[in-house]
Amino acid sequence: MTSQYERGKAFQALHQRESLLVLPNPWDAGSAKMLAGLGFEALATTSAGLAFSLGRCDAEGEVSRAEALANARDIVEATPLPVAADLENGYGDDPQDCVETIRLAASIGLVGGSIEDASGRPDEPIYPFELAVERVQAAVQAARSLGFPFTLAARAENHLHGRNDLDDTLRRLVAFAEAGADVLYAPGLTTREQIAAVVSAVAPRPVNVLVGSPALRLTLDELAELGVRRVSLGSGLARVAFGAFFHAARELAAGRLQATQEGMPFAQINQLFRR
Repeated sequence: MTSQYERGKAFQALHQRESLLVLPNPWDAGSAKMLAGLGFEALATTSAGLAFSLGRCDAEGEVSRAEALANARDIVEATPLPVAADLENGYGDDPQDCVETIRLAASIGLVGGSIEDASGRPDEPIYPFELAVERVQAAVQAARSLGFPFTLAARAENHLHGRNDLDDTLRRLVAFAEAGADVLYAPGLTTREQIAAVVSAVAPRPVNVLVGSPALRLTLDELAELGVRRVSLGSGLARVAFGAFFHAARELAAGRLQATQEGMPFAQINQLFRR
């Protein structure tokens, strides 16, 4: 796949087949190349993975849209795979902010992205229903105006912000589907019953489930049996990498070398990155 149109069509097709799409989340060009080398079919960026790599907090407005898109461009250019982006809340409250973010995302080679209903404000973390729907409608219109298929995921963030109101989450996801979102996503779901309810409510639109949390005890096969069409890991792989680094560094600080000797061999990494 060389053209953006070809990548867009391929990414779209991955959501229309029966088998599960496992969509891992690199946080830089190197991790993207590793994932491509392992045979994954597409990639998605992670806002948290990027924020952590910059030494910043996630979901608090500390990473700008320009920084996020520059990182996404690096990932797009690292492999021939289709790449979607975590576009957070579109980097603004107004629906027009979502429009501009989708257009900018397309301009750097992305073929998909997500818009969430989280505001980034602790006092009011979730946008009111009507505004949340308007924002998705605007993002859908922007995506449809492009010259290639752009797969738009709409995210309902209640469960990541302590609002375990499944009825409201379903109401939002159904409205997002009716607004034209291609994929529906409620990160933070942990039970078979919750996931089955989401899949049923928005059918036949594909549903993405966030995996990698110990709280979700379903396997990939079990998720597929429930009708889930796509899974992603968010910051999961980045946290695994940072966790291994932190463990080895902490052991080193304590005067022990064993953990630092357990790294991936230099030659193996070098070979993965050899063009």
